[in-house]
Amino acid sequence: MYTQNDLVSNVSQVEQAEFFKKTYTHVAAAILAFIVVEYLLLDLIPQSVIVSMMGGKYVWLFILGLFWLGSTMSNNLAFHPSQDKQYLGLGLYVILEAIIFLPMIAMATIYSESNVVMPAAMITLFMFSGLTAVVLFTKTDFSFLRTAIMIGGFVSLGAIVAGAIFGFNLGLWFSLAMVVLASASILYQTHQIKENYTTNQYVGAALQIFASVMLLFWYILRIFMSRKN
Repeated sequence: MYTQNDLVSNVSQVEQAEFFKKTYTHVAAAILAFIVVEYLLLDLIPQSVIVSMMGGKYVWLFILGLFWLGSTMSNNLAFHPSQDKQYLGLGLYVILEAIIFLPMIAMATIYSESNVVMPAAMITLFMFSGLTAVVLFTKTDFSFLRTAIMIGGFVSLGAIVAGAIFGFNLGLWFSLAMVVLASASILYQTHQIKENYTTNQYVGAALQIFASVMLLFWYILRIFMSRKN
């Protein structure tokens, strides 16, 4: 059981720096692992299977359901007292993200005439770095974003499910709104990590940040792809 003295906000600056170093090292490792797993999936999984993931509304809903269940399990494992289970949770979540990204990455790399993945990734990185700096180097309290993120999350989930069932395109404006939501999530999660996490929760913190970064990347990539169509 942790005490108030274990909170990142209450330890020395040296210990805080060490915590954030561990956290963002794990985020970087998760991103690199995602790239490797995505490359292997694209190389090993037949294009016919990937195409079936793109089409078929019930197939995609099934994948989303599995992703939600797996994400819940990964999150619980990432905050388990056992460090082995923490890494298991982070690793499982990386694999889940690679699977959920597979159809769109395939469309962007195999079926697109121009490479949009790299510029989308660079913009994601710049936005993430800027948002993180705002939290870490200012004293702004971003906890007020929690309610807006929760409401936005439920509304967006409902829109995604409805779009999958009824077959309508959510469009550019939805992607832009989700970029705003993902940015708010990065601000909120980073603030929570800074103020409410303990010094031994860096694996769980890395998972939270990685999830927000991947959400931001997803919709920035969708925006790039919509411009190329």
